[in-house]
Amino acid sequence: VYRLLPGSRAAETCGFYGASEYDLSVIEALNRRTVELGRSCVDAEYRRTVAMHLMWNALAEYVLSRDIQVLFGVASFHGTDPTAIAPALSYLHHNHLAPEDIRVRVRPEHAVDMNQLPRAEIDRREAIAQLPNLIKAYLRVGGCVGEGAWIDRDFNTIDVCLLMDTTRMAQKYKNYYVRSTRQL
Repeated sequence: VYRLLPGSRAAETCGFYGASEYDLSVIEALNRRTVELGRSCVDAEYRRTVAMHLMWNALAEYVLSRDIQVLFGVASFHGTDPTAIAPALSYLHHNHLAPEDIRVRVRPEHAVDMNQLPRAEIDRREAIAQLPNLIKAYLRVGGCVGEGAWIDRDFNTIDVCLLMDTTRMAQKYKNYYVRSTRQL
């Protein structure tokens, strides 16, 4: 399951879920097709199988068939202590910050600076090991993150906003998903 909310639908209804954590005005002002991704769920028994691959192929088909240009949504780290994941947050900040034209910023109420460690002090292996698989997957295809993280004490998580501009997507993955969706 993946919850998808196109920008046109969000504008007609209650807005984007992520707007409670991030200032999405830069996304809302784009004259491009957008979709917010949220609450992906795959049964634990199938997470390391073809299920994730099928879900991503279906998402690619949705994006390509509707000419979606910007995908975004929050992804979570377990726990609410930013010092415990300082290497991961700092790695994201120093290496995967979104370009200014799509960079959303965390709202101040529960914000934490992702720049926890200087670039030279980041243990890359440790940082990558701390990243949830969903975040790693988005980074592999060319995704990036907004500025700042959100501490969600209700859900016991630290959230980052992932963004994917399909015009900047890694070409090998773009080609792969275009081919895969043609086979559906």
